[in-house]
Amino acid sequence: MGPFQDLAHIVRENEPLAPFTWFRIGGVAEFFAEPTNVDELAQLVRRCHQSDVPVRLIGGGSNILVRDEGVPGMVVHLSAAEFSRISVVGQVITAGGGAKLGHVISTSVREGLAGLEQLVGIPGTVGGALRGNAGTQNGDIGQWTQSVTLLTLEGQQVTRGREDLRFAYRASNLDDPVILSAEFALEAGDPQELTRRMQTLWILKKSTQPTGNQHTGCIFKDPSGLSAAGLIEQAGLKGTKVGEAEVSDQHANFIVAGPGASSSDVLRLIDLIQGRVAERLGVELEVEIQIW
Repeated sequence: MGPFQDLAHIVRENEPLAPFTWFRIGGVAEFFAEPTNVDELAQLVRRCHQSDVPVRLIGGGSNILVRDEGVPGMVVHLSAAEFSRISVVGQVITAGGGAKLGHVISTSVREGLAGLEQLVGIPGTVGGALRGNAGTQNGDIGQWTQSVTLLTLEGQQVTRGREDLRFAYRASNLDDPVILSAEFALEAGDPQELTRRMQTLWILKKSTQPTGNQHTGCIFKDPSGLSAAGLIEQAGLKGTKVGEAEVSDQHANFIVAGPGASSSDVLRLIDLIQGRVAERLGVELEVEIQIW
């Protein structure tokens, strides 16, 4: 247990990470922690910093591929209720970094607050969505973000206002180890109309993309003005397999890990796709998924 002897009640060693990801594959975390409150989390992050142990956060696991060799350092899962709270005051929703994005969206719609409903169907937590500026063709989470409260490497809480936040396509300047919470300033809307819109967008997304129970992940960023899925299709790669990893027949920017698949299978398939698209169409595809 090394430097985490006094935190043994929340820290485990050699924890399998596959159950925490959509792909359901990959190795173990050297250390894994599920703190029960902010004080424990701050103490944990401080200890990691003092001991030169790298820290990673895992949320819904929809955007992570864990290598077969596993992950060195500390992986933190914000599963406790304290990190998932959602509250509404006026037209502002405050949500914990561990809150599921879907729960925040449904709360906003129920309260007659417009903006976040366009993100329906995006999996994962608020923290992950903010760090990668999750979005669709209709917009992204960054445009509605008023402030974000972070935990620094020293375990200090810092709140960044709108003027200090930078959001770009699938990227942000939120590079502190932990996103504790965020405030979203939304617009007034009719709950019934918002519900109808959310349901329509959800049905559309569900009909065009594989779901998490298929052991899958969305792999590439869309190049400027182009569709990664369209490029992969044009390159004739739909249904292509490497080992037990396969390009989805439903949506070509998803890879499905079949029974017995390994992370190595997925990584080799990613390499094949990148090479074939570059060779045939002259476009370099950039990976969106985090590879640990």
